Amino acid sequence: MQNTENWSPGKYVTRNGRLRATRDSSQLKTASRLVTDLVAARYDQAIRTYAKGDLIDLGCGNVPLYPAYKDRVSSITCVDWPATKHKLDHLDHELDLTQRLPFADNAFDTIILSDVLEHIPKPEQLWSEMYRILAPGGVAIINTPFLYWVHEVPHDYYRYTEIALERFAKDANFNVVSLEPIGGLPEVLADFIAKKPRVIPIIGHLFRKPTTILIQKLTWVFVHSLGKSMSRKTSRKFPLGYFMVVEKQ
Repeated sequence: MQNTENWSPGKYVTRNGRLRATRDSSQLKTASRLVTDLVAARYDQAIRTYAKGDLIDLGCGNVPLYPAYKDRVSSITCVDWPATKHKLDHLDHELDLTQRLPFADNAFDTIILSDVLEHIPKPEQLWSEMYRILAPGGVAIINTPFLYWVHEVPHDYYRYTEIALERFAKDANFNVVSLEPIGGLPEVLADFIAKKPRVIPIIGHLFRKPTTILIQKLTWVFVHSLGKSMSRKTSRKFPLGYFMVVEKQ
C-alpha cells in the first residue's frame, strides 16, 4: 500500500475499537449509513477472525477497510481500476479486474473484495483469478448488494442471490466458510425511504435529512431488539445484500 502516512478515513471509521460507518457526509451519503453500518459489523468480525499474512484489497478505492486489517496482516497490496472514480493515492497496481491478474499463483493469504463483484461484467474470470492467487488455507472476504439502488453508473452490472454466489464459489473450487444475508425487510424499507423519500405519495416531502437519520437510527435499534426476529426471518427473501467468506482448501 502506497502513502500510508497520508491515508485518511473514508466510509468506515473505528469507534470504541469497532468498525462502523462514518458520520462525515462528505465521505458517505447520509442515506447510506444504515447499510454501511450493517456491512461494517460483518467486516469487523470477519477480519478479526480470518485476515492474515499477505493481503490484497481488490477494487480498494480509497482503502476504507485499512484500519480494520492494517495490524492483522504482514503486507497490503492495493488494486483498483485505472478509470476508477476514487482517489488513487494508495494504489500499488491499476488493473482491469476482468483480466488475468499479474500476480504469482498462491501469492496472497487474504483477499478483500468489498462492494466490487456487482461491477464485474465477467465474474467467472475474477473468481478463477482469486482462487489462483490465493494460497492454500487462504480466505477471500466478500460483500455485494442485492436489494440496493443502482450505483457507479455505467459500471453496475449485476445483483446476485446467495444461490448464485455459492455456485460461483464452488465452480471456482472454493470452500464456502460462511454466506449470510445482510439485513431483512425492515432494513430494506428503511434504506429505500432514506434514499428515495420523495417517491412516497403525499408524505414523501416530509422526509428531510434529520428525519432520514432518525429513521435509520430507529431501524437499527428495532432490528437489534424487538425486530430482530423479523429481520432474520425476512432476510432470505428480502436481503439488502450478502456477506461471504470462502477458503482455498
